[in-house]
Amino acid sequence: MAPFISVVSPVYMAEQIIPELVKRIKEAFIDLTENYEIILVDDCGPDNSWAAIQEECKKEKRVKGIKLSRNYGQHHAITAGVEHAKGDYIVVMDCDLQDNPKYIKDLYDSAVAGADIVFTYKESRNHSFLKNLSAAIFYRFYNYLLDNKKNNFDKNVGAYSLIKRKVANAFLQIKDQNRDYTFILGLLGFNKVYLPIQHDKRYKGKSSYNVAKLLKHAIDGITSQSDKLLRLSISIGFIFFISSVIWTMRVVYVYLTDKVPPGYASLTIIELLGTGLILMSLGITGIYIGKIFEQVKQRPLYIIDSTVNI
Repeated sequence: MAPFISVVSPVYMAEQIIPELVKRIKEAFIDLTENYEIILVDDCGPDNSWAAIQEECKKEKRVKGIKLSRNYGQHHAITAGVEHAKGDYIVVMDCDLQDNPKYIKDLYDSAVAGADIVFTYKESRNHSFLKNLSAAIFYRFYNYLLDNKKNNFDKNVGAYSLIKRKVANAFLQIKDQNRDYTFILGLLGFNKVYLPIQHDKRYKGKSSYNVAKLLKHAIDGITSQSDKLLRLSISIGFIFFISSVIWTMRVVYVYLTDKVPPGYASLTIIELLGTGLILMSLGITGIYIGKIFEQVKQRPLYIIDSTVNI
């Protein structure tokens, strides 16, 4: 029996890309199977992407559209698509066509060979120097905080991937409000392989991820998957406590020996540095408390406004 494959793509500011995206995905299935579906999840961008999705749905019943009630973010949109996918295999890919649909057959072949999760590994990234540099710094820092050498994350491994149905079911059990599709897959376990691919240039337009969004995503990713920042703040506090004890002993020694005090410059520097570290530690603690607050409210991960062909 021919495999049933679902392709899930979160859509944001891609009004002019959607027709070409659907066209290329359909071409990728010509020599693979006719038993497939394309699920486009509109994450409520400022353009008319939903109208473009509806138009493609009218042309082809295998193209299905989901419109979220508001902008929830890329990874919540992916979750919505995976939850509505019916395939035995589910391909997740970005809508900007930097992820080339021609690799869908290679992803499927790797899964048939035994892999439960097939990640794509970009041999080169078509991003700006600043974005590549920030990604490299983030992933190095993230892997350090995660304390998990077996599941280190790489800046060249993106959301473009294929998962089997059992992996999708496990993924949907994770109800984290702050979520990252790739990170969750990395932590689920299962048999993983990596498929090297070429990273193409964006078909049209420019990425909606600015520096502020990337920084927020980095903070969410780190604080959602690791508590090491909290433990580091305790370690830093302990170091400063020992330092303060040593400094106090020095001050007492200076006082008892009637030596001239060296002045207040060093004291001022230490006080400012200590205050800054205290405030930083309080801020880190506040982030974690805020995430607990969001999680315990148990709000839905997304709300659907309307659907087409589903």
